[in-house]
Amino acid sequence: MMGGLGGQGRMLNTDVQKPKNVLATIARFWPYFRPYWPVVVLTFVLITASAQLQVTAPELIGQAVDCYLFPRADACWYTTVDAAATNADRLSGLTGLVGWLLVVFVGGAFLQGLAFFSMNWVGQRALRQIREDVFAHIHRLSLGYFARNEAGNVMSRITSDTDTIQQALSFALLSVVSGFLQIGLTINAMVLSNLPYALISLSVVPFMVLATFYFSTQARRAFRASRQQMGNVNAGLQESIAGAREVQAFNREAESIAQFERTNAANRDANIRAASFTSALNPVLEALGYVAIAIVVVVGALSALRNVPLFGTGIISLGTIFAFIQYVQRFNQPIQQIASLWTNVQNAIAGGERIFGLLDVQPDLVDAPNAYPLPPIQGRVVFDHVWAEYKPGEPVLRDVSFIAEPGQTIAIVGPTGAGKTTLVNLIPRFYDVSAGQVTIDGHDVRAVTAASLRSQIGIVLQDTFLFADTVMNNIRYGRLSATDDEVIAAAQLVGAQEFIERLPDGYQTILGERGTGLSQGQRQLIAIARAALANPRILILDEATSSVDTRTERIIQRAFDQMLAERTSFVIAHRLSTIRNADLVLMVKNGQIVERGSHQELLALRGAYYDLYQQQFAAGVEAIS
Repeated sequence: MMGGLGGQGRMLNTDVQKPKNVLATIARFWPYFRPYWPVVVLTFVLITASAQLQVTAPELIGQAVDCYLFPRADACWYTTVDAAATNADRLSGLTGLVGWLLVVFVGGAFLQGLAFFSMNWVGQRALRQIREDVFAHIHRLSLGYFARNEAGNVMSRITSDTDTIQQALSFALLSVVSGFLQIGLTINAMVLSNLPYALISLSVVPFMVLATFYFSTQARRAFRASRQQMGNVNAGLQESIAGAREVQAFNREAESIAQFERTNAANRDANIRAASFTSALNPVLEALGYVAIAIVVVVGALSALRNVPLFGTGIISLGTIFAFIQYVQRFNQPIQQIASLWTNVQNAIAGGERIFGLLDVQPDLVDAPNAYPLPPIQGRVVFDHVWAEYKPGEPVLRDVSFIAEPGQTIAIVGPTGAGKTTLVNLIPRFYDVSAGQVTIDGHDVRAVTAASLRSQIGIVLQDTFLFADTVMNNIRYGRLSATDDEVIAAAQLVGAQEFIERLPDGYQTILGERGTGLSQGQRQLIAIARAALANPRILILDEATSSVDTRTERIIQRAFDQMLAERTSFVIAHRLSTIRNADLVLMVKNGQIVERGSHQELLALRGAYYDLYQQQFAAGVEAIS
């Protein structure tokens, strides 16, 4: 059964925030990191060591107070307190302790820097492979997928989704992991130092968690609205640029500007709301942090000044108070860090879900397990009771049968939506039949590899696509191994030589996007030259001359007379000149061949073809002649 064709049900590019299955998505990232697992392990060793050093600093500061500034034998483990020690002795010991503090601070920063570098080194290589896998997978997907999905939505998997992952891998993910490690190690150090004092000091943590959850949730919603409004701004901007000629032609500049101002104002309001919640979170957490410090100072001071043990654990020393102040500060900092970066991590995981969701899409059409290369063909094409459908139960082609002998030209005509393009798309197997079969020289197109099949078929479409490259390379796209002389010969064959030589740099002129700077007829001539260079045995022309003027059509028609010789050709046309010399004309209506024969035979029948001829072709007979 073939996949969806045409423009059915395009998907919208929805904003994804919360990942649906965090663990499963993280597990799918691992194969991309597995080749670099030693560096990944090293990264987490470095970040753990850095976090441990940062937690060690408060204890050293407390020892500086208890061992040298206000010595207490029961609170000092760095050195033995000697009541007879002179100030010089204390200063010497304090200097040594400060030296250790410097080692701790510098070492922690150095290890953290190495950890971020190694994580970025691994992440960039993993991201490169992810992008390559997605890009390669896109080229394996069937045309039906692109008919159901917007190109921008597909592109966002490689651009915006991978960007969110890159931001997380470069900084956010490791910062969040480091924050959790620091919080855990800090709590452990506080509990080991004095459990009651630690519990009292951490009493504001639940309020921090609630504040973080509330403001992060509101900020996430506001940023979602902001991104949606930004999408509206971009859409309006793109539409205005693309339709600049129409805007000016109908004198609608004022209305266009007013519409842009409205969408831009909505984007401004959404951004202000998002910024309000984001900017409010840090002050709230900072205020709660000060409350925690105040609790530490008040409780510790009461115990120290009144010489009262705290819940039977002993009198709080001045050094312990200083250490706990540092612990609280180091505890608050990662909470704020996690709060500000957690959304980035969530977005990265959600982006990963979208990327892996695309990689999980199975192409509608794949080579059969026992597919074989199609040998060089003569070009005998047989449609044997072919049915095709876009949606199950809604056939587009109904019981189509005909034979095209090698070298024959088959013209396919009919009203819009009759199924003409669908018919020719079955030959290179862009879609599969739902019943019957299409064979080339006796080979079912489903039994051979798609690459070997399409390499022997040339296609020229009405909507010509040219790359932002030189004219030479655009023609050479038909056969990459062709020499410059062969490219020029193909251009001469189709009559494109004259206008190409008038271009600023001739064949080396670089074209704009989709051939910007050339007329429709010139773009069409280059596309026909590309097909001629490929030298296919089967040629498909899908309304290839419908967008060119009469003079250009005569040039193309002379080229066709040479190109079509000894090739099996299928021509979908709306002009008489490309039909009247065909060996067989198929009149298609409502997905069926209602009439077949030569041009003169079908006119003599005075049926559907005759009516179509009178409507579309007869008026151009005199001009064409």
